[in-house]
Amino acid sequence: MIYRFLLLSDEVDDFKREIQISSEATFLDLHNAILDSVNYDKDQMTSFFLCDDDWTKGAEVTLVEMDTSSDVDIFLMESTRLDELLDEERQKLLFVFDYMTERAFFMELREIITRKDLTAAVVSQSRGKAPVRVIDFEEYENKLTASAVGEEFYGDSEYNPDELDLEGFDVPDNSAESVFDDERY
Repeated sequence: MIYRFLLLSDEVDDFKREIQISSEATFLDLHNAILDSVNYDKDQMTSFFLCDDDWTKGAEVTLVEMDTSSDVDIFLMESTRLDELLDEERQKLLFVFDYMTERAFFMELREIITRKDLTAAVVSQSRGKAPVRVIDFEEYENKLTASAVGEEFYGDSEYNPDELDLEGFDVPDNSAESVFDDERY
């Protein structure tokens, strides 16, 4: 069988890779095909994460075994075949290529092609330039901060201490009467 994967990036709008690979290949074979398709060096730590439909991380398939205690199963790329963990179309994965900033490609097993096989992975579609492999952690934090919604978004950006109610919320002294019984609520 052949697995056809689609890879997208949330950093580059026009980036798209489609990789076809044997279902009996290892995750390391897929890892190498991905890195070759985007011209990344193979000197960085990477991992695949199996995800649910909401992109919540599940089992991890990692390049190097690390001593970590985790509630989630961890597999090694070189010894785990694709068909051991992937058996249905539309399965979602994350391929984390920059561990420091958790940057990743979003992947989906788009199609399982039966009665055919490949001896090596094939990049069947390649569009757009891949994001930079590794960015400086401080640069990444600055990028996140700059794109965050600032005070200007909410209106007045100047703080006026006279507008602050130092008494807090007005709650009636009579505990039997609820604030929410008021007609305004």
